[in-house]
Amino acid sequence: MQTARIAALALCASALATAHAVPIVISVGGANAAAIQSTVDAYRTSLGALNANVAGSFGSGRREINWDGVPDALAAPSNLPANFFNSNSPRGVVFSTPGSAFQVSSNSAAGAVEFGNINASYPALFGTFSAQRLFTALGSTITDVNFFVPGSATAATVSGFGAVFTDVDLPLVTSLQFFDQNNVSLGTYFVPPVVGNETLSFVGVLFTTERVGRVRITSGNQILGGVETGDLVVMDDFIYGEPSAVPEPAPYAMLLAGLGIGLVLAAGRLFGRACEIDDRNRRRVGQTTQRFFLLPPSTSAWLAAPTAFTISNTRRRTRGSRIL
Repeated sequence: MQTARIAALALCASALATAHAVPIVISVGGANAAAIQSTVDAYRTSLGALNANVAGSFGSGRREINWDGVPDALAAPSNLPANFFNSNSPRGVVFSTPGSAFQVSSNSAAGAVEFGNINASYPALFGTFSAQRLFTALGSTITDVNFFVPGSATAATVSGFGAVFTDVDLPLVTSLQFFDQNNVSLGTYFVPPVVGNETLSFVGVLFTTERVGRVRITSGNQILGGVETGDLVVMDDFIYGEPSAVPEPAPYAMLLAGLGIGLVLAAGRLFGRACEIDDRNRRRVGQTTQRFFLLPPSTSAWLAAPTAFTISNTRRRTRGSRIL
């Protein structure tokens, strides 16, 4: 009986198994915007046409954030609301961080550029891909990008995500980690370092089968502010696939799947009970039976003919002798 249950569970596991395609990864590093422009454009092309910054999902194409449309009142030294790019300018992302807030750098007309408001030396470290604003989390090197149908609270997924970083000095530190809609990791991809200051790096990943529900960005290994002892990194452009609503499971499909699993387990219990009764009857006439269970190719095959997947070896015992 236990073997029948194991066979049923094996069938269920086999039905849930899916193949995963290798994602497309595009990355580059360079001394300035011109050095990485063609690679960033290639990633843009792979995602599709640029969509307008309006509410609702277009179903395909891409969205972008370059920070330059953020009003002065919400740029440094003020903080950027985490939902600005879902509510104020609907592009389907909401940020979160273990730190304290988010900030977009000022432009030259309003104040110190490239986070010079935090440390006067930063404009000499950081460069821009699309002038003039940059983006960072405050109090942490972690930024989580959560996707929604633009302008709504409906969870969404995207086909891929890429970002431009500036002043990446160390390898295997700055990275993008992708998660699906069930918060299962789809992998971590590191941003290439470039020697020098005001450099730019880019990494973008496009998934052909999986869908991305969240991206965790690690930018360097030191938060902005204080004495520099590690790798200070901030971000420029975000480029990502059009957010589309996470499909709800079909209720009838779920019901049928549940009934199928229940029927398989019930069949296993009934068949095991039948085997016990058969063994008891055979022992009355001096027989013993060994059964070997074979894994059926499908649930329907098991339900149709469970005995077809059982090999019985019946031996008769004569009086006063051992089983032959």
